[in-house]
Amino acid sequence: MPETAYWVDGERAAALPLPDRGLFYGDGLFETLLVVSGRPLLQGLHWQRLQRGMARLGFPEHSLPALEAQLLAACEGSAAEGWHRLRLTVTRGGGEPGYAPAEPAQLRCIISCQPLARDPRIPLPAAELEVAELSWGSQPALAGIKHLNRLEQVLAAREARERGCDDLVVLGQGGDVISTTSANLFLVRDRWLLTPTLEQAGIAGTRRQLILEELGEACGLQAEPVALGPADLAAADELFLCNAVIGLRAVSRLAERRWDDWPVTRQLQAAYAERLDR
Repeated sequence: MPETAYWVDGERAAALPLPDRGLFYGDGLFETLLVVSGRPLLQGLHWQRLQRGMARLGFPEHSLPALEAQLLAACEGSAAEGWHRLRLTVTRGGGEPGYAPAEPAQLRCIISCQPLARDPRIPLPAAELEVAELSWGSQPALAGIKHLNRLEQVLAAREARERGCDDLVVLGQGGDVISTTSANLFLVRDRWLLTPTLEQAGIAGTRRQLILEELGEACGLQAEPVALGPADLAAADELFLCNAVIGLRAVSRLAERRWDDWPVTRQLQAAYAERLDR
C-alpha cells in the first residue's frame, strides 16, 4: 500500500485531535486534487467549489488564504516526482456537544497525500454500469457541494461491488439521473454533451465544470446541463464518466445497452490530457 502523509492544521500528524465536528456530525467539506511533482492541478476549479461549500455551511471565508497556504505547503512537502492524490478536508473543528455550531467557527484543516498508482492522462478501460437500486436523497441546500456526509456513497459502492460492475448510475428521488457513485456522467448526442442538472442532489465535479466551460468548446461541441432520465442514457451515442482521479472514462455497457466505439470521448480524453500538461 502506498505510504500516505498526513497534515493537521499545517503540521505533520498521525492522529486527529478530538473533538471534531467533521467526525461527529459530518460538518465539513473536502476536495480531492491531482498533484504532479509538487504542483496541484486545476486548483482554481477546486477552490471555487470549496468557496461555494464554505458559504453554504457558514464557514468563515477569511480562512481561505490560510487553507491555501497549508495546501501548497503539503504539496511542497510531498514533491516527489510522479502523480499524487491529495485530499484537503476542512471541518468546523471542535466545540461543545450538540448539533448547533459554535460561533465563530475555528476551522480545522486535514490533508492527506499519497502516490497515485496510474497516470491520469491515460484513460482507463471502458466501464460497465448498472442502474442502482439505491437513490440519492433530495436536499437542495447541499446539492453541488462536496460535503463530508458520504453514507449514501458508501451504500452505493457496496451495492456496485455486490453486483459485480464497475459503477452504478444513481437516480434522484423523482427518477431523474444524477451521477454514478463517485463520478459525474455525460452523454453524447450528435455534437452535444449533456450532463444531469444537480439542483436536488449530487456533486458539481471539477472535471464536469472543465468540460462545460472549456473542453467541450475546444472540441467543437455544445455542452449543457439538462434534466435526463435513464431512457436518455440508453439512447445516447456515447456515455462517459469523469472525476478528478479517473479523468474521463468511456462506458461500454449500461444494463442491456452496449457501446463499442467512443470517438467523441476519445477526442475529449486527448484534450483533457493536454490540459493536465499545461
